[in-house]
Amino acid sequence: MKRSKITIIGAGNVGATTAHWCATAELGDIILLDIPEVGNMPRGKALDLFQASPVFGFDATVVGTSDYADTANSDVVVLTAGIPRRPGMSRDDLLLTNAKIVGGVAQRIKETSPNAVVIVVSNPLDAMTQCVLEKTRFSKHRVIGQAGVLDTARFRAFLATELDVSVEDVSAMLLGGHGDTMVPLLSCASVGGIPVTQLISTSRLAEIVQRTRDGGAEIVSLLKTGSAYYAPAAATAQMVEAVVRDKRRLIPCAVYCDKEYDVGGFCVGVPIILGDDGVRKIVEIPLNAEEEKAFRQSVDAVKMLVEMMHRLVGTPA
Repeated sequence: MKRSKITIIGAGNVGATTAHWCATAELGDIILLDIPEVGNMPRGKALDLFQASPVFGFDATVVGTSDYADTANSDVVVLTAGIPRRPGMSRDDLLLTNAKIVGGVAQRIKETSPNAVVIVVSNPLDAMTQCVLEKTRFSKHRVIGQAGVLDTARFRAFLATELDVSVEDVSAMLLGGHGDTMVPLLSCASVGGIPVTQLISTSRLAEIVQRTRDGGAEIVSLLKTGSAYYAPAAATAQMVEAVVRDKRRLIPCAVYCDKEYDVGGFCVGVPIILGDDGVRKIVEIPLNAEEEKAFRQSVDAVKMLVEMMHRLVGTPA
């Protein structure tokens, strides 16, 4: 059976680690691309990873390049390009620089892999997902932002630690923008089917929710010279797997919503079913009054960011 072709744009920590997870899971043949200015770095990382194949027993090829021609006709394109967060920076601070970078990359994706499913990882995530959708003019089902999978993983990890249980038994769901305004749905969080609200006090849950919102910033403050990459890359690989293996995972991702959740034409985090053709369905779930209020605030924050992006770099014709 022909293996899927997976292109990862950006060979930094997130991109290279995504390649690592995808290769060891044998999700497909991998192209790791970065700009010519970094020289042979992507080739070096790809070769290093490929030489691990006999140890882990994967037959996928891993190739590094700076030539978009090598990425032609990819089935999945993962976009991690852009500058990372640094201490004291919010995701919004990255807006202008990364909008220009991501917009240029999106145009190259459109030219070389017009049928690909695109997974956006660059920050600020929701605005960059909107940018890629507008620049490529792909179907809204084929442009998906990696946000909720990571945020949910952080939330589940913190809940598992609090209750001293396996992370495998913790289920959770989040909505809204990636970052400070994300909305963990306590009504959907459970451990072994037991609602977390029956196991953890309201005040302690509020602290865990806040730590989840601050999850990326906490890591930035600890690393000093970089941002998170293991968990973001693992979350991205899970999305790649859902596409190339048509897993039809029900997971939260940033996708274009219009009438759904009454968003009105913006990319924002909602539950979706993700399969081989991208977004198979947006799943609308009822929200209680508190969740609805928080979600509206999150959507408004995303709208402001997108409108700012349009003012700074222009609205697509």
